Amino acid sequence: MTLEKITLFDTTLRDGQQTPGIDFSVEDKIAIATMLDEFGIDFIEGGYPGANPTDTAFFSRKRTQKAGFVAFGMTKRAGVSASNDPGLSQLIQSKADAVCLVAKSWDYHVKVALGCTNEENLESIRDSVKAVVAAGKLSMVDCEHFFDGYKANPDYAMACAKEAYEAGARWVVLCDTNGGTQPPEIREIVSAVIASGIPGSSLGIHAHNDTGQAVANSLAAVEAGARQIQGTLNGIGERCGNADLVTIIPTLCLKETYASRFEMSIDREKLVGLTRLSRAFDELLNRSPHHQSPYVGASAFATKAGIHASALLKDPKTYEHVEPESVGNFRKVMVSDQGGKANFLNELKRRGITVAKDDPKLDTLISVVKEREALGYAYEGADASFELLALKTLGTVPDFFAVESFRVMVERRFDSHGLLKTVSEAVVRVLVDGETVMSVAEGDGPVNALDIALRKDLGKYQGEILDLELADYKVRILNGGTEAITRVLIESTDATGARWWTVGVSENIIDASFQALMDSIVYKLMKNRELAGQIAAE
Repeated sequence: MTLEKITLFDTTLRDGQQTPGIDFSVEDKIAIATMLDEFGIDFIEGGYPGANPTDTAFFSRKRTQKAGFVAFGMTKRAGVSASNDPGLSQLIQSKADAVCLVAKSWDYHVKVALGCTNEENLESIRDSVKAVVAAGKLSMVDCEHFFDGYKANPDYAMACAKEAYEAGARWVVLCDTNGGTQPPEIREIVSAVIASGIPGSSLGIHAHNDTGQAVANSLAAVEAGARQIQGTLNGIGERCGNADLVTIIPTLCLKETYASRFEMSIDREKLVGLTRLSRAFDELLNRSPHHQSPYVGASAFATKAGIHASALLKDPKTYEHVEPESVGNFRKVMVSDQGGKANFLNELKRRGITVAKDDPKLDTLISVVKEREALGYAYEGADASFELLALKTLGTVPDFFAVESFRVMVERRFDSHGLLKTVSEAVVRVLVDGETVMSVAEGDGPVNALDIALRKDLGKYQGEILDLELADYKVRILNGGTEAITRVLIESTDATGARWWTVGVSENIIDASFQALMDSIVYKLMKNRELAGQIAAE
């Protein structure tokens, strides 16, 4: 049986940027486009060249290697020829491989928003598509408000879609712009469009999530015959968001009802990178990932319930609809103040740490974790700190070095040019092999200064941490007031590409940061020894 291709179109950089509180820089757009391109998305919509300086700069050169690079914009204005419309010219002259034109397909909007006749709107669609095709670019048309327009005036909405297709549009995309259409309506209307003469192989769906149906509506459109899906990473978008590709992709790939009929550019091998992609995107946005996101959330394959945990350890299928490893996630019998021995044993086993169920040190570890979580520590997001805590409790972490003291100073002063500046300086005293070393460093801020000073001279271990980099630093305030308890989460990486997270908690933000920094360095030294042991064993 020949599988039909589902084409994936990402609009994170255009429609996703409409999300309140999100404003991508050129560098952000480049980073996101690179992630999407490497993951295997078919088309990446970059924005509207000419509409703003960021998008104009982003489109100054082609930004993808494998994916189709798409420029978005409006059809030509009524009363102006395609060759004389400046907006259309910007799209055609951009470095994009394809142009996605947004066209009105609801006669109410044609009258109110465009202020032209229905026939003039059809002319704009036709001439704009022909201009894009003549320029050698692939043409797509987003039929805006298509489903509302179809329900109000099916003949005109259909006329707009057919005008685009007959003019040469490779893809005609039906948009549920207001997000209020329901799955049965989607199936019925998409089927009617295909029956009118536009093949499903040229139809796409663009769904918004205003009733929580964007993913369901996208799948309903596919079931009715549409073969392109538009969506965004983690479902970002204006109002309630867009269809979440991070949920749609694994559903199409892993669920037999779809996997037996369709194929995508993202196969099961690439799908393993899905969780990493989703979380890397949230990190770039500097926001916490949604723990209960399907497939990729930290809680997607997690349980605290004792009876569930017991069943999971016997057979994961008892409480999992897919294998967590298939999407790059993992099973989590959670280490928390609600966790029992089974939970902890499972977490330790996952990290290659063996301990007997009746070992008193296991009881000690459980007690310590519960006490520390009561203080504000969160080990669910700090895997390295939990592993170190476990190893220290079991007595298997070497005493690499000891910090005798540290001091951080922040001074605001006028420099030699009379300009007011703030200077941060840190002093750290470290004991290595019985010798005390004092290091002093300035940094962009107190934490940066402390980090530089701490890693400036670790004696015989210095060479081992030269490739250690801090990838991210996050602060969470756990209660109100200036005396609030602060939790610091640090993400670290090294030349091997490994990433790990460490945590610190204190009423003093510098002290919390120091705890996380120390854990990061010690974990790196431990990891180096594990890697050396693996190489020696081979």
